Amino acid sequence: MTEEYEYITDDIEAIVTDYNLPESLRHRIYETIEDREGVTIEQADEIAQAISSRYEDSRVDAHDPVGTVSAQSIGEPGTQMTMNTFHYAGVAEIDVTQGLPRLIELVDARKTPDTPMMTVHLEDEYAENRERAHEVVWQMEATKILALGDISTNVADMIVQVDLNEDTLAERWPTVDNIDTVAQEIAETIEDALGVSTRRSETLIEFGPEEPSYRRLLQLVEELRDIVFKGLEDISRVVIRKEENEQTDGEEFVLYTEGSAFGDVLSIEGVDASRTTSNNIHEVYRNLGVEAAREAIINETMETLREQGLDDVNVRHLMLVADIMTNRGEIESIGRHGISGSKDSVLARAAFEVTVNHLLDAAVHGEEDDLDGVIENVIVGKPVSIGTGDVDLRMGSLETDGGAPSDSAAEHTDD
Repeated sequence: MTEEYEYITDDIEAIVTDYNLPESLRHRIYETIEDREGVTIEQADEIAQAISSRYEDSRVDAHDPVGTVSAQSIGEPGTQMTMNTFHYAGVAEIDVTQGLPRLIELVDARKTPDTPMMTVHLEDEYAENRERAHEVVWQMEATKILALGDISTNVADMIVQVDLNEDTLAERWPTVDNIDTVAQEIAETIEDALGVSTRRSETLIEFGPEEPSYRRLLQLVEELRDIVFKGLEDISRVVIRKEENEQTDGEEFVLYTEGSAFGDVLSIEGVDASRTTSNNIHEVYRNLGVEAAREAIINETMETLREQGLDDVNVRHLMLVADIMTNRGEIESIGRHGISGSKDSVLARAAFEVTVNHLLDAAVHGEEDDLDGVIENVIVGKPVSIGTGDVDLRMGSLETDGGAPSDSAAEHTDD
């Protein structure tokens, strides 16, 4: 286990192992000893003891009501949150839902956020050169016809005319030298999408309905405006920002998107997939799995609280929420359509929402409630099975044999 650590002796390894710490903490002790060459066995013991003490202090006591404490920890500052939508910190013109609405979105596990967005980090020269960063932008941002040129209609001849802008074509297709090739590609896209025949003269494209129809002519114009000629349909806009790179201590270009297409963006050349994030936890789940989704829930809830100045909430409470939402291998909401509605206890389900429906269904199906949880015991007036309520006190008779109490004297036993 310690082959990678040169200065770790068998004696030191035995001392550290005696403290029964998680493997990650043991490795941190080994790294600390490596950094301080010549550490004695006594010093190694002190280091291990200090870390063990901190570790034990951070652990939850047995029978502690962690769910209740977490709910209180998150719910109390949640009452101080605003109901507004804020600009994303430092990024002009990109609105992102913040405050209480965003927190509700997360715990409800909404399929699509009100304002989906991504933070896209770039690799190598794409992160250092603005022109190369723009190449990634044009592959991501949905390019529609109004961004490429002017549209006009000739009612007399029943023709729609598209006059493409050469400078815009050169900017959005930087890797294509021939503008004529781009114009032809656009014409073919129009034909495929609208089912019409086009006529092209350099950058001027004309087409119309098969049969003269003013209504159909207007429909073609409306449909033309919705066609995506380049980029991803779900990403309406991309903003470039120059920020500090924490890994290199230099500066880099970072892209912020309005809209999210996480899986498609990860495959674009120049995108750093290891650092790119989306605020859509379901997209993260579909592309990176449930562990990544759990991490996204933690990060998003923490960032939402931090934006409101409520970052003193212990991250472990947010981790517990994320664990509960993802522990079955998929993302579940906290509400009646998710975790609360799938509890084994009839009374716990009924206490949350739609009380009559739950009780009626339970009666029809002959369900029983074992009264194991907190909510159902509170309802029926029994001691709750947390803290001291989770311990039974059993008294034995004081029989004497030669003046000494028997082994059946008072004892504490757990359930």
